[in-house]
Amino acid sequence: MSRSDRHAAFVKLHDRSSLLLLPNAWDAASARIIAHAGAKAIATSSVAVATSLGFPDGNRLPRPDAIDAVRRIALAVAVPVTADLEEGFGDTPDEVAETAAQAAAAGAVGLNIEDGTHPPERLAARIAAIAARMKKDATPLYINARIDTYLRGHATPLEEALRRIALYENAGASGIFVPGAVKPDDIRAITAATKLPVNILTFPGLPPIGDLAGLGVARLSGGGGIHRAAMGVTDRAARAFLAGDLGPMAENALDAAVFKRVLNS
Repeated sequence: MSRSDRHAAFVKLHDRSSLLLLPNAWDAASARIIAHAGAKAIATSSVAVATSLGFPDGNRLPRPDAIDAVRRIALAVAVPVTADLEEGFGDTPDEVAETAAQAAAAGAVGLNIEDGTHPPERLAARIAAIAARMKKDATPLYINARIDTYLRGHATPLEEALRRIALYENAGASGIFVPGAVKPDDIRAITAATKLPVNILTFPGLPPIGDLAGLGVARLSGGGGIHRAAMGVTDRAARAFLAGDLGPMAENALDAAVFKRVLNS
């Protein structure tokens, strides 16, 4: 499948005909396992990529390492891949647009970019620069604008999110991502405020997955959840092994035939 075909397929997954469940990978092996499990698309997880490479989360990962992770994951699977690029790995809109161009060249058909604790006008300028660069390069890219009002403890997270939605939509975003929104009324207000597909994050207190499409949600991201689960298994298996108990390693091991076919072929 060509890159343009993968991009078109990724966009279609947001048409609200069904909820897109988007799991997050951190390397080629995790991406292959996730694709083998049946994922229609895969996202990178910034926290998972960063910690797997020895860096703390929060815009501390060097841009070349982030792009290399995107490249390895995109080469490992046939499904569309979207990249979590945190705040864009650049100080200016043009530098962030260069990051987006590098991610696209590495195989990503989409990206997340977040506003964090900064004024929303900063992200709007970055979205506009990315959109302009992609138009210039004739490279379609799905721009998912992440609004952090809930994650950062804003005094009025819904009201501020609604204001930012309009700003980012006008700047050229392809989708809106509001992690931390869990109340049904808030989610409904968010989806009603934009024509763009809305993405939310698995989060404590989230309504049942079966209810999300009815609230207007197009996409549910797993974030760092699968990585944390994998690290939990690693912790338990290592502790058991060091205590002389081989059980957890055997109980949680990937089937040997799957390992050979999916990871070692």
